[in-house]
Amino acid sequence: MQGPPILPIDVTGVVAVFMGTLIVLIPVAGITVRFALKPIAEAIARIKESQGANQEMSIMAQRLDLLERQLSGVESELHRLREVQEFHAQLKAPKQ
Repeated sequence: MQGPPILPIDVTGVVAVFMGTLIVLIPVAGITVRFALKPIAEAIARIKESQGANQEMSIMAQRLDLLERQLSGVESELHRLREVQEFHAQLKAPKQ
């Protein structure tokens, strides 16, 4: 028993049809992928942007905390200087 006869394949013709099909399909696939991936890329960009904003807010909060502590230190120094100035004024005042 013999199977059906095998016909010779024209390799040049098959490659030509394959290449012709690819010439049309590659740009179509590229455009499709661009439109499909654009929302994903924008979402990733927004996530990174919000993370950057969160980091920026954290840094600003740290800076504000440091400034508040420095201001508190300056206020306490000013209070001590006033007390010292009043003490010196009392020392210099003539006794009655």
